[in-house]
Amino acid sequence: MIKVDDLCMYFGGIHAVEHASLEIETGSITGLIGPNGAGKTTLFNVIAGHYQPTSGRVYLDGEDITGLPPHDLFGKGLLRTFQIAHEFSSLSVRENLMMVPDSQSGETLWDAWFHRARVRKEEAAVRRKADEVIEFLEISHVADELAGNLSGGQKKLLELGRTMMVDAKIVFLDEVGAGVNRTLLGTIGDAIERLNKERGYTFCMIEHDMEFITRLCDPVIVMAEGTVLTQGTAEAVKSDERVIEAYLGTGLKNKPKAPV
Repeated sequence: MIKVDDLCMYFGGIHAVEHASLEIETGSITGLIGPNGAGKTTLFNVIAGHYQPTSGRVYLDGEDITGLPPHDLFGKGLLRTFQIAHEFSSLSVRENLMMVPDSQSGETLWDAWFHRARVRKEEAAVRRKADEVIEFLEISHVADELAGNLSGGQKKLLELGRTMMVDAKIVFLDEVGAGVNRTLLGTIGDAIERLNKERGYTFCMIEHDMEFITRLCDPVIVMAEGTVLTQGTAEAVKSDERVIEAYLGTGLKNKPKAPV
């Protein structure tokens, strides 16, 4: 579904991404790991249209999408979440979800005044969709709570829910487990697996929790110093001496333990 070809992203003299190439298969849950500063989030930002790359190309289903802005990629089904949730804190959980679909008739003054029946019909359909998402994610108990009052894990679930309000093809998850307690992390993992298996979502996720990565992801891509170091199953990359050295700065013989 996604092909990244020889991608570079430079910020002055800083080479954040350096000739990185990778592919994300349709229907997969692909993990992206690496030490801090490896270029993972920068790569996400380039793919998702937040940065224009210095060089290289990005393809979605064979279409060159290099440098397209996020709103255009949204329309093509490419979505991303952020390490720090971006909720509308003064709106309820349900209202946050209802904000997602674009081109709603009620957004125009003309329709709001003169086509109220159509606006009401659309809003009712969007509300039903939001309630389906809330039920799917098992967050009905906070449906009417202000999003700003949610816990960190609940906000991550809300971010995941927003991707369900449109026809997403691929979702990029940036440290969805960061700051989330183990119980909610399990719930998030369950939701990701169900979306993948039942609704055909393709995921690519940055994550430092190797237990979470091992549970969900195959394959796992490892980045270091801005480029792709290796990829394989979670167990294979955890035992790869190059990966251990990238994380710990030492070889396997000296430090035989998996990265965390």
